[in-house]
Amino acid sequence: MSLSLLTRAQRFVATLRHCQVLGLSVEQADEQLLVMRLPYREQIVGNPATGVVHGGSLTTLMDTACGTAVFATLPGFELCPTLDLRMDYMKAATPDIDLLAEARVTRVASSVVFTECEVVQRHGDEREVIARCAATFMRIGENMTPPEFRARIEHGDDA
Repeated sequence: MSLSLLTRAQRFVATLRHCQVLGLSVEQADEQLLVMRLPYREQIVGNPATGVVHGGSLTTLMDTACGTAVFATLPGFELCPTLDLRMDYMKAATPDIDLLAEARVTRVASSVVFTECEVVQRHGDEREVIARCAATFMRIGENMTPPEFRARIEHGDDA
């Protein structure tokens, strides 16, 4: 059975509890780009007076988007833990607007996968960059993926 990259990414995110709590969803996944949405909600606000999103929510969004892009694009079912994540916060996110992470795998090496990501908000046709990151993920091999996890990805919640 061959799953689309979008299905692989969506099922992967569905297994992660923090993604469920934050309401993260995969909007797009192909060989070039993975787009993940973080809906604006009161629970992710860092400053209640201004409604600005907490930086930890942005960090989690970027790390998860990059990691999901890695998982979706590697052959097999290889889990790869985050090795390094470097972020640049460009500006505060506008309250009441969802955040989109646009993640790309830029290079796959034998032991490390390199990624980059931008978090953006859309204001009509305008795309505003909120944060950027470069992240690396350590390849530990497909054989390190627990069989029950692989079954959940291959067969969905029925496994």
